[in-house]
Amino acid sequence: MLRGIIRHCTVKWKNLLLVVLFTAVTLTLVKHHHKYVTLNSSSDLTLSEENPRFPVNCTKIIKGDFEEIQDAKLQLLSVNFRSHRHRLTEEDYINMTKDCSSFTKERKYILDPLSKEESKFPIAYSIVVHHRIDMFEKLLRSIYMPQNSYCIHVDQKSSQPFLEAVKAIISCFNNVFIASQLESVIYASWTRVQADLNCMKDLHAQNLQWKYLLNLCGMDFPIKTNREIVDMLKTLKGENSLETEKMPSHKEARWRKHHEIVDGVLKKTETEKKPPPYNIPIFSGSAYFVLSRAFIGQVLTNEKIKLFLDWSKDTYSPDEFMWATLQRIPEMPGFVPASSKYDVSDMNSIARFVKWNYLEGDVSKGATYPLCTGIHVRSVCVFGAGDLQFMLSKHHLFANKFDVDVDPFAVQCLEEHLRYKALHQESHI
Repeated sequence: MLRGIIRHCTVKWKNLLLVVLFTAVTLTLVKHHHKYVTLNSSSDLTLSEENPRFPVNCTKIIKGDFEEIQDAKLQLLSVNFRSHRHRLTEEDYINMTKDCSSFTKERKYILDPLSKEESKFPIAYSIVVHHRIDMFEKLLRSIYMPQNSYCIHVDQKSSQPFLEAVKAIISCFNNVFIASQLESVIYASWTRVQADLNCMKDLHAQNLQWKYLLNLCGMDFPIKTNREIVDMLKTLKGENSLETEKMPSHKEARWRKHHEIVDGVLKKTETEKKPPPYNIPIFSGSAYFVLSRAFIGQVLTNEKIKLFLDWSKDTYSPDEFMWATLQRIPEMPGFVPASSKYDVSDMNSIARFVKWNYLEGDVSKGATYPLCTGIHVRSVCVFGAGDLQFMLSKHHLFANKFDVDVDPFAVQCLEEHLRYKALHQESHI
C-alpha cells in the first residue's frame, strides 16, 4: 500500500512539473510573439506628414496618380510653401538629442527587431556624408534597426556644426558610430574609396555578426523595408551583388593615365600608368555594392588585393572600376568569372536604382526607364514624387538621388510607404 501511495505521489509531481514546464515555454513564446507583433501594429511608430499645412495623398502618389503628382508639384512652386516650410537644422538636432529617449520617441525610431528573421540577420552599413543633416537623419531613421551596425564617415571638410549634429544623433544609439579615421573626400578621387575602406576596417574589427555590408551616401534612400532587404540578401546565399561589366574604351584613360590632386581637384596627366598587378583585367561598374562579410575580409587581408588597391590610388573614379574588378577575381568569395556571359548591369544588380538622363524616355519604345520628374545633376536624376511608382516596382534595395530641397514629397511619401509596409509586413510577405 505504501508503494502505491509513493507511486501515486510521484506521478502527481511529474504531472505538476510538466504543467509548470509547459506554462513556462508558453509564456516565453507569447512574450517573444508579443514583442514582434505589437511593434508591427503600433500606431506610435507610424510616420505621418511632417508638414500638415501642405497635405499630399501619398497613397495616390505611390500608385502614380497623375493629378495628385501634379498637385504636389504645384505646392512646391508656391510662395506659401517656400516661405513656411520648416527644415530641422544642426542646432535643432543637437538640442533634441539632449534627451535621447524623447528624441527617438518623437522621431519614431524602431528600437526593437520587427521579426525573428530580421533579428537573426544583421546588416552592416557604411554611410559617407558631408552636409545636409536633415537628409542624413531621415536616411538613418529609415534604415535603423537595433540588430544592424552603422559606420558613419563624415568628410573632414564638413562644417563643425554638421559634425557636432551627427555626433549628437548617433550618441542616442549604441550600434551607430563615426569612422575612426576621416578623409577629406575629393570628387572622383581615391579618397572616396578610402572612406568606405575605413568603415570596412572598423566594422570588421568589431567582430560583430553582420552578414553583408552595404555602402550609402547622404542622397541615397531605401526602396525596400529591412525585412525585404534581409529576404533578398538571403537569396544571394553568400554571393555579392554589384555592377560589373566589360570596360568601355572611352573610360580606359581613367585607369591607364596617372592622376593627381591639384588645388583640391583631381587632374589627369599624360603619364602612362604601369599595367595592373598580376595583369588583372579591369571591369566597369559603380561605387555602390552589396558585399558579403567574407568578401570584405579578403579586401582587408589578401596581399594580392592590397597590391591592386595601391595601384588604383592614382586613377580617376577608382570606385567605378575597383569593386567591379574585384568581383571577377577568383580568390574573392562570391566572385563571378571574367567571361562576358557573367556581366551584371546596374539594373540587374540589386545595389542601387539610378536614372541617367541619356537612358530615359518611353519604356515601351526601348528606354531603360521613364523620364525623370525631378531635376538632373551630372546627368543623374534627383527624383521627384512622380518617379516613385516605377522605382518601387524594381528589385533594387536603394535608390539615388533624393533631395528634400528638390522634392520633399518624394522623400516623405517613400518614408510613409516603407514604414507602413514594415509595421504591417505580414500582409506584404
